[in-house]
Amino acid sequence: MLRFLLLTTLAALALAEEQPEPRYLEDSPERVVGGEVASPNSWPWQISLQYRSGSNYYHTCGGTLIEKGWVMTAAHCVDSSRTWRVVLGEHALNSNSGREQIKSVSKVYIHPGWDSSSVAKGYDIALLRLSSDATLNSYVQLGSLPPSGQILPHNNFCYITGWGRTSTGGSLSQQLKQAYLPVVDHKTCTSSGWWGSTVKTTMVCAGGAAEAGCNGDSGGPLNCLVNGKYTVHGIASFVSGFGCNARQKPTVFTRVSAYISWMDSIMS
Repeated sequence: MLRFLLLTTLAALALAEEQPEPRYLEDSPERVVGGEVASPNSWPWQISLQYRSGSNYYHTCGGTLIEKGWVMTAAHCVDSSRTWRVVLGEHALNSNSGREQIKSVSKVYIHPGWDSSSVAKGYDIALLRLSSDATLNSYVQLGSLPPSGQILPHNNFCYITGWGRTSTGGSLSQQLKQAYLPVVDHKTCTSSGWWGSTVKTTMVCAGGAAEAGCNGDSGGPLNCLVNGKYTVHGIASFVSGFGCNARQKPTVFTRVSAYISWMDSIMS
């Protein structure tokens, strides 16, 4: 479902174990692997981040509407100089349902710790200030964020959503997809044979089997069921260079609960 960023050269890492480079989920041609097409507007905080090329706009990443005038996405999605727009209430990229709201981006705030040469350092988070506030309705809603520091248990029920490639090297999905990606706890995800030291405590792993995020899913939400309510606990960040659904290489997300204070300082 998620698309990896095409910026594969930004993830050159020297790992203790022989592993491929992590790949961004933004620009590569993959989408949510496995999973299914979501019911239209069933994830009403999901947005499509698009860039202008010539006279047209093209989907590159996902994101989450967290306040009427603010979107949360991955830093690697917006660390280049482009003209951006956000489409709210989107489901099918190639058609207009009349439910969409299109907003230009007035300012991009990238976390100061972000290093585009190494996604493994973390801080893969950015905030987008919209040119005007979203109108909340049945199709456009705010995503709920977790309390600062919250860590979810192993196998916590979560879904990834996005328009990314449906297979490694495949084409983008024209309709929003969803895939079940249970949380993989930090101890397991950082163990030998898994991601090892590549994954930091400010990240969260999910999946690791047949379903995964993929290119084009970057920046999109990891929607986790907590106390009967879906909360956005992750921002799609990277996957294995061996493929989107490589064994014991779950999709890696920026852990939202590690950055609540930073986001509050920007939006206040």
